[in-house]
Amino acid sequence: MLPNVTITPAAAKFINRIVRFSGMGAGAGLRLAVKPGGCSGYSSEFSAEAAPQADEQLLEVGGVRLFLAAESRLLLNGLIMDFTETATESGLSFTDPNKEACACSSAATSPKPGVAHIEISSIGRGRPAAPVLSS
Repeated sequence: MLPNVTITPAAAKFINRIVRFSGMGAGAGLRLAVKPGGCSGYSSEFSAEAAPQADEQLLEVGGVRLFLAAESRLLLNGLIMDFTETATESGLSFTDPNKEACACSSAATSPKPGVAHIEISSIGRGRPAAPVLSS
């Protein structure tokens, strides 16, 4: 089953630029691996890839091609994917509109409840060797 994911125009533009600048051609997309982690909800890693792997499914939303493994498909269901940029950081963010803020100490430093950020510096070409962001 493919998830119901909302991708904002800003996120679509960011993702499509990553894929276009990878030089991998028309069938390329973004491999996105999402895992549960931290009280804010998710840890993520992504990379531009030429095609999905055998255990991944292709999800096309608003002109964006995402390659998703089963666990990522489950965790992304119902999320809003956006691109955020501030004076000090920028990257993809995943918001669960149905999730409440947690009561742990890291909630005070989290910009919004239910949001995980992926920094631009974590973008790689090919499969990342290690997780690039935890939140």
